[in-house]
Amino acid sequence: MRLSTKSRYGVRALFDIAYNSGNLPAQIQDISRRQEISPRYLEQIFQKLKRKGILKSKRGPQGGYYLAKRPEEITVRDIIQATEGDILLVECTAEKKKKKGECAFEGSCVTQTVWQEASARLQDYFSTITLKSLCDRGQEMGVKRERDHRFIYYI
Repeated sequence: MRLSTKSRYGVRALFDIAYNSGNLPAQIQDISRRQEISPRYLEQIFQKLKRKGILKSKRGPQGGYYLAKRPEEITVRDIIQATEGDILLVECTAEKKKKKGECAFEGSCVTQTVWQEASARLQDYFSTITLKSLCDRGQEMGVKRERDHRFIYYI
């Protein structure tokens, strides 16, 4: 299995929002700059994440994107499933197969059980990693936080 840039960038972008913005809306230009991802591509990814209820947006000069749930409630599995669909190592293990009778060995394939188990373990692993745990890792690694300058006032 190879994750596409949609899921990889989706995880990075949501980490960025959780780490740098907290509860405040983050502007796509800032996320794009920090993560070196095209703003247009981020918009496409964010539309999928919004449809799945992971991300919300607010219009206007103080607007941007923000998490629809707390960081400890959003897992890497949620993000991957929102951007890619089911996490499967091979297509023949999907419960809803695209084409009926696609595999000539359906029901008698010994290796199919191996792929099913591996996919389940991978899903379980991704379910244990939350945006909060990624933020904790980022802090341990010394990743610099960039606070949104729109909300900093000096007197």
